Amino acid sequence: MSPDQVAAATVLITRLARGPLTPDALADARAVLAGRVPGTVLDEAAERALLDAVDPLWSRGWTPRDLVEVVRRRVGASVAPLAADLVAVDAARRPATWVRVDTPPPGVPLLTHWRARPGVDGLAAVLRLVATILALPPLPEVPPEEPDTSGIDPKVLARVRGLLAKAESTTFAEEAEALSAKAQELMARHALEAAAVTGVTETFPTAGVRRLWLDAPYTSAKSSLVHQVAGANRCRAVSLDALDLVTVVGHPTDLDTVELLTTSLLVQAGRAMAGPAGGSRTRSFRHAFLLSYAARIGERLREAGEAAEAAARAERGDALLPVLAARGEIVERTVAELFPRLTTKRFTVGNTAGWRAGREAADAASLRVGREALHD
Repeated sequence: MSPDQVAAATVLITRLARGPLTPDALADARAVLAGRVPGTVLDEAAERALLDAVDPLWSRGWTPRDLVEVVRRRVGASVAPLAADLVAVDAARRPATWVRVDTPPPGVPLLTHWRARPGVDGLAAVLRLVATILALPPLPEVPPEEPDTSGIDPKVLARVRGLLAKAESTTFAEEAEALSAKAQELMARHALEAAAVTGVTETFPTAGVRRLWLDAPYTSAKSSLVHQVAGANRCRAVSLDALDLVTVVGHPTDLDTVELLTTSLLVQAGRAMAGPAGGSRTRSFRHAFLLSYAARIGERLREAGEAAEAAARAERGDALLPVLAARGEIVERTVAELFPRLTTKRFTVGNTAGWRAGREAADAASLRVGREALHD
């Protein structure tokens, strides 16, 4: 096997990946490669094509997690592990910037490694993965998230996760409401106390950035929930519908709240739609349901936030207000730097029953804020 053979085969694989990848096209590509590329060259060239495709991705705003997430959604769960293996192999070339993860056996090309898996069409997976990577658009570059030094208590986070897990699993709306409320109480109160203690320091000259990937279907409507939860927790959300991706900008403690609550509330919304109160299964009903659910959740969260701030001001006076105002300015500045050309998207709702059902489900998942939750 000569370097020229591998280079030529790599170019051929990349060219084939740029074409349509229908079942017939995949069969034709397999025949072309079998006729032109010796078996000893194919696996080495396939890995080279993957590494060449992924190499420029990191300078275009993507992260390894983003790649795996988009592959899982666009290509399928069966190919996502290959993307993770590719990230691991690529990481070996970047020891200064990558955290090493489990890799295929040293010296074993990715395609060879994948052929050993039962039921896996390794060559088709390679071609689909190369094609997907080459078609990805650039993303705003997200700086590494700074560690949160605000003194967040891991025990608080652990308790919040436990409360939300119980809220997701219960079949009783009243119990889910109480559990979700207590989780919000803990996070809201803790975030405000941390802000009052740390203030605004040079530790956070810019806000943190977190990317949230949404699962189909109805990702556009689901993104509305992320926007509502983010806005109620002093964050900003920016959607990229083409990739089912929402970028959330805010203080690290608030980002934790947004991610935890959004994940839990989406689970609860899905359960409500699937249950007896979910009503129709038509697309218009469920689209309206999710938009209404998001709007009502936003109302409830804003009420909870106002109550939390009022309680904090009663205890600490107005010293918290300039801190929150300064952090808000940092968030807005970071959003403007990352997304200089934002547009506003408007939704239309054509199903009254879905809107009504979504509001009722949001009431069942309502969230309140109270100081006593920290001491229960």
